[in-house]
Amino acid sequence: MACVNFNHRPFKRRLRARSVPCRMRVRGGEILRFSAARISAQLASATLMSENFYQQTTTAPATPFDVSLRPPAFSEFIGQEKVKDRLLLMLEAAKGRGDVLDHVLLSGPPGLGKTTLANLIARAAGTQLHTTSGPQIEKAGDLAGILTNIQKGDILFIDEIHRLHPAIEEYLYPAMEDFRLDIIIDSGPSARSIQINLPRFTLVGATTRSGMLTAPLRSRFGLANRLDYYTHDELAQIIERSAGLLDVPIERNGALEVASRSRGTPRVANALLRWVRDYAQVRGKGFIDGSIADAALAMIEIDSQGLDEMDKRLLEVLIYKFNGGPVGLNSLAVAVGEDAATLEEVHEPFLIMQGFLMRTPRGRTAMPAAYEKIGAPLPAIRTDDSQASLF
Repeated sequence: MACVNFNHRPFKRRLRARSVPCRMRVRGGEILRFSAARISAQLASATLMSENFYQQTTTAPATPFDVSLRPPAFSEFIGQEKVKDRLLLMLEAAKGRGDVLDHVLLSGPPGLGKTTLANLIARAAGTQLHTTSGPQIEKAGDLAGILTNIQKGDILFIDEIHRLHPAIEEYLYPAMEDFRLDIIIDSGPSARSIQINLPRFTLVGATTRSGMLTAPLRSRFGLANRLDYYTHDELAQIIERSAGLLDVPIERNGALEVASRSRGTPRVANALLRWVRDYAQVRGKGFIDGSIADAALAMIEIDSQGLDEMDKRLLEVLIYKFNGGPVGLNSLAVAVGEDAATLEEVHEPFLIMQGFLMRTPRGRTAMPAAYEKIGAPLPAIRTDDSQASLF
């Protein structure tokens, strides 16, 4: 079987097949074998990319509906003003020096615009965007195929970068820092190491769990930005803009009604707008006002505070079956019929932010706002249950 010979004088992304065994070894001790057909295929093609409404919306891949609503320029991107200002300053400085933009890390909950910002960075820099995700890069050879196809100044966007394999991270370090690949060709006494220089590029990493990034990887990003939840006014502006693109008449009170139930997330707001649009078309007169939005969202059981059916079921079980807690996460998950990880990662953060729930060393405890929400009387204060929260 023919193997690959990397010719480095100069290396112009051309690989010539040889009939001798060869090996590629990357940092971290990983040894990979490739056939010429496999490498050529990798270099010829670009890498492609539960029950409750909120979880389905924030974890689903981008749909054509979402893509069509993405702002084409920073001037049309609403919200995240501090992040925008920092990125625009970096872009202007890089252009003034004639240099490449430094690596950028975008973190925050899903649906806040990390992918959109990566697209805007590439457009503002006037370069090509190469998109992939951490789980898609299974082997170091996959990453090598992407890196050797990049031109100078291009943007490489890796979504869910915290899910990269540690061995692939080791392979990525010299590419980010020194813009080179360390390659070992041939085997045995004739084995030798060469360095393949890469064009200077910008890596934009996106993650929903920045704490899972290793320290060496995090330190190689020149700028780390965390995206925060949007205000109701910002979401209303986004909804009005999206409705204009969809040619759906909407009043300000209708936009605010949808915004107040979107959990501060534009992706959820656009998905709710699509549902309200359908409702207005079938059961209304084709335009969206406050009453139409309220009726449409009540039909899918999303209340005025953005809680869906599972959120309310969780609070009811906590109050009525466990006397307000404290109760362990696994017991709570069994009682509501949902996975424990889903409760912890999807439902609890919003309920804690809204003051309905508290995590304590002994388990989850309902707050007074939860009793008011459910309409249950507050229990008598028990002095023996006083305890500090986990966070």
